[in-house]
Amino acid sequence: MSGHAIVVGSTGQIGRAAVESLLDDGWSVTAVHRGSTEAPSGWARRGVDERLADRADLAGVLRETGGADVLLDTIAYDDADARLLLGLAGDVGSLIVASSASVYADDAGRTLDEATGPDDFPRFAAPVPETQATVPPGPATYSTRKMLLEQTLLDDGRLPVTVLRPCAIHGPGSTSPREVWPLLRALDRRPRIPLAHGGHSRFHTTSAPNLGELVRLAAARPGGRVLNAGDPEPPSVADIVLAVSATAGHEPELVPLDGAPESRVGRTPWSVPRPFLVSMTAAATELGYAPVATYAEAVEWTSAWLRGRLAERPWREAFPLLAQFYGDAMDDYAAEDELLASRRN
Repeated sequence: MSGHAIVVGSTGQIGRAAVESLLDDGWSVTAVHRGSTEAPSGWARRGVDERLADRADLAGVLRETGGADVLLDTIAYDDADARLLLGLAGDVGSLIVASSASVYADDAGRTLDEATGPDDFPRFAAPVPETQATVPPGPATYSTRKMLLEQTLLDDGRLPVTVLRPCAIHGPGSTSPREVWPLLRALDRRPRIPLAHGGHSRFHTTSAPNLGELVRLAAARPGGRVLNAGDPEPPSVADIVLAVSATAGHEPELVPLDGAPESRVGRTPWSVPRPFLVSMTAAATELGYAPVATYAEAVEWTSAWLRGRLAERPWREAFPLLAQFYGDAMDDYAAEDELLASRRN
């Protein structure tokens, strides 16, 4: 199946990959974004209809383009966004909406939103299936608002809706790319990199091309469903640091640390006290999904895009949201050097 697809948030990391995947499958694509991030130069040549518009303008975009067989919303956040999308039912055949794997709660009710350390970090015995308990919907946190989004969409019944729950996404177009943490150290040729929790942490990654493949499959087979989105053989923090470093031609020595130092030295954006992994069985069973890239393969494209951005300006200017989230923890080399020196004494 192919037809006309509208991608909202098309220049972000999810949107870019989805546009490319849909184009490769023969879809015509209208790419909707607000112009804050430049679209890839090759889209015009491939026939992408680029529209600078806000979410509130979607009804007008649909009228002008004659409707859409599928609409992908990569940035929908809560029940208000869900109601706006449902109001387009007469002009849209189906919806695909990005939620988050952060909505999961363990059997004791522990969640990512509320975790402050090892004691209250969620404990899952195995990769989390879509049937696992979630946070309650509500306005309190990022994850509870995502559940409001999901519940409003799936309970309505007017449209087939596929909800995707990705994990730590990476890809060109990100506004807060986690991969900057190891890439800065690689570009600065840091010889030794300390890693909290021994570098063994595994927080499931989601490479944008794999997410784009899920979008392609869901677009071709509309339905009411919730699907996880994660990479095959999710890498450890040590694997991630080495893979990103390799893209910049660097081979650092990794220094494993016990636990997580209070100074935050060695705490990467994926450093967690226990694994947080999702099951991909449902996607394979329901849609015939198979990953199109490993993390190490896909991160080469992410790194190339990041290196281009970092060559133009300092990382804090290139990614202000990243600076807001992580601050000095992103590149506190002085604290790292102090800790590494103490370990040699």
